[in-house]
Amino acid sequence: MIEQQAESETGRATRKVLNDWRQRYAYSLMFTDLLVLIWVIVGVQIAWFGVTTSAVTFSGSLSDVAISYSLTSLILIVAWMLMLGIFGTRSYRVLGTGTQEYRLIADASVRLFGLVAIVAFLFKIDFARGYILLAFPLGVIVLLFSRWIWRQWLGVQRQQGEYSSRVLLVGSEASTAYLANELARLPTAGYYVVGACIPNGTVAGYLRETGVPVFVSIDRLQDAMAESRADTVVITSSEELSAEKIRQISWSLEPGRQHLVVAPSLTDIGGPRIHTRPVAGLPLIHVETPRYTGAKQFTKRAFDVAASSILLIVLSPVLGILALTVRLSSTGPALFRQERVGINGTRFQMLKFRSMVTNAEEMLEQLRLHSRSADKGNSVLFKMSDDPRVTAIGRVLRRFSLDELPQLFNVFAGSMSLVGPRPPLEREVDQYDKHVHRRFLVKPGITGLWQVSGRSNLSWEDTVRLDLYYVENWSITGDIVILWRTVKATLGKDGAY
Repeated sequence: MIEQQAESETGRATRKVLNDWRQRYAYSLMFTDLLVLIWVIVGVQIAWFGVTTSAVTFSGSLSDVAISYSLTSLILIVAWMLMLGIFGTRSYRVLGTGTQEYRLIADASVRLFGLVAIVAFLFKIDFARGYILLAFPLGVIVLLFSRWIWRQWLGVQRQQGEYSSRVLLVGSEASTAYLANELARLPTAGYYVVGACIPNGTVAGYLRETGVPVFVSIDRLQDAMAESRADTVVITSSEELSAEKIRQISWSLEPGRQHLVVAPSLTDIGGPRIHTRPVAGLPLIHVETPRYTGAKQFTKRAFDVAASSILLIVLSPVLGILALTVRLSSTGPALFRQERVGINGTRFQMLKFRSMVTNAEEMLEQLRLHSRSADKGNSVLFKMSDDPRVTAIGRVLRRFSLDELPQLFNVFAGSMSLVGPRPPLEREVDQYDKHVHRRFLVKPGITGLWQVSGRSNLSWEDTVRLDLYYVENWSITGDIVILWRTVKATLGKDGAY
């Protein structure tokens, strides 16, 4: 009895240590959020009013009261911190990957200042509008930047297996192996697989192609969690797990210390399309079908027109210099026009700065016979890291994707978008499987999800998977994130070729 009690105390102590990272990280975010808000709001107050104490005019039914702006700033800081906490911006479930953390911060901030506006209207409080209008956007921007910095640090820690949920997979051998590989590809998501339990399967050993240890049967799940120091159980697809068995697993977990995650068979579905609705005790998952018309499409087109117009105006000197450099550095025109396949299979002329010799197409077939593109696992897209057709200036243009800049004219004209799948050649389309044609449901883009996820080094299967994920789940917020990642990828060490 004493030994069992000692083991129980040891297990609780171990689980407490495993869960401490969530609290430590949340407290760290809380501290930096507070510093940011103090710096922004107090700084705006000093910049707007100076160091003297100013007052807010109160003109309600009560007698006029002079309220210090220092007190107002303090109330704003406290209220803003409360809103960030209420909206769950420091929850470990939204940290490290995706855009939900940033959306929650923006949503909490908008709600707060909406409440401020309502209170000011109802009680006829005459705030200095500049003070509010400056503090609000500046506070949001600095908060987002602070969280971005924290995310970079967290990503490094998670690459090393720290600050992550220690996951024990439960399910069939095939489903657990698949999920272990997928989670290993994205360590920044914060799920570090430490073991697997396979009902009616192997008693001991390692999960195929993963090196993840397989523990004893599911009936001794707590023993497996203690041995692997897991704090999260992820149930994958498995015919052996009945609803009653999953319920028993849920009941066996220690509330608040151990967590349960159910991974459905759905893959490559974006979060905004998924809605959970409890019906008769069943957590039904509703998946919205993708939409390619209506307000979202209009918003995307408006964003493309506005952004491409601004970029063409701002970059016009750069475009002129690059065109002149290409024209003078080698024989041939500055621009290269090539027919590509666009939305709904329509053909259009895509523009690029010429980065190859003028007879590049004539040399293509011979190069295909000797290229190493097959070694890179890409049997459809022709890519060579040392393509002899590329000119000296062309290598520089391709390294930083400057040869793509003329496609801003395609975006402005409407044949392309800033973000979308890669516009393919006709000969590439002829090799597509049927499902790959879903890429043509949206306009092709100058950049896209696969370009910022591996650029020229991805296999054809990964290229298709990322393009189709974008087609199924695109959003304006996602486009902005991809554009930001494009800048990072372009300036990174790998570049394109």
